[in-house]
Amino acid sequence: METVKKKLNPRKTFWKYGACSHAMYHLLNHEFGNEKPQEEKASDMLAGGIAQKGHQCGMLWGGSLAIGTEAYRKYENKNMAIASAINVSKQLVDSFYKRTKTVNCKDISRVDWENKFQLIIYMLKTIAQGFVFSPCFNLIVKWTPEAIQAANDGLNEHINFNQPCISCSTEVVKIMGGTEEESIMVAGFAGGIGLSGNACGALGAAIWYKMLEWTKNNPDKSASMFNNPDANKVLRTFYTQTDSEMLCHKICNRSFSTIDEHSDYIKSGGCSKIIEALSKS
Repeated sequence: METVKKKLNPRKTFWKYGACSHAMYHLLNHEFGNEKPQEEKASDMLAGGIAQKGHQCGMLWGGSLAIGTEAYRKYENKNMAIASAINVSKQLVDSFYKRTKTVNCKDISRVDWENKFQLIIYMLKTIAQGFVFSPCFNLIVKWTPEAIQAANDGLNEHINFNQPCISCSTEVVKIMGGTEEESIMVAGFAGGIGLSGNACGALGAAIWYKMLEWTKNNPDKSASMFNNPDANKVLRTFYTQTDSEMLCHKICNRSFSTIDEHSDYIKSGGCSKIIEALSKS
């Protein structure tokens, strides 16, 4: 007899895990039948728009990680897994933008997460109102079914690309010592998540992997989402390389319309200094 998959409540999942990135990673992992508690926990630092900087919503970072996780399991060919993770992450971004008309956390929450006063006020209002009027909690409820649909549709789609397929985020994690699976988990971060040109995917990958290492070494501890020295070190290294620019399309002075364009750019040495610096941070 086939077991009926239990449906998770997105609002309760968000409340349980405390970070939108963690919640969305878990919701999609549950949909695919994947269990990755350490990897999910490591995604906390991507909430608030990558280390609370207000860029892409943490739901996108967490969703892309779940897509990369499933792509690794679905495809034996690692090039196909990377290409699929990038392509489906693009569809995830498109779905999110259709729902919100933005991808940035600061536009949705209207909170500067690095401002302690704004953070406290936001949390107090959210709790006092029973999460009913929280834009973040309401968004995860509305968008989760759409995210699941986009992910399922994309993972079953045929993709044309030239091999080898290379992702800047995958390269960072590989050099940092990650496994093949871990490097493919972040593949969809390429080009600012799904080649969207937003905040750097290699930076997001480096922060996630750094926190994954921390989580593995400290299984019974919880890392601070708002002031983590390891994440701050990665950010400082990145800012030194980019003169504090965060957006992929500005760092590269171009956008990528196809997976092959991005692969060719990385193969020809594009972002090599940033990738090297992040991998050593």
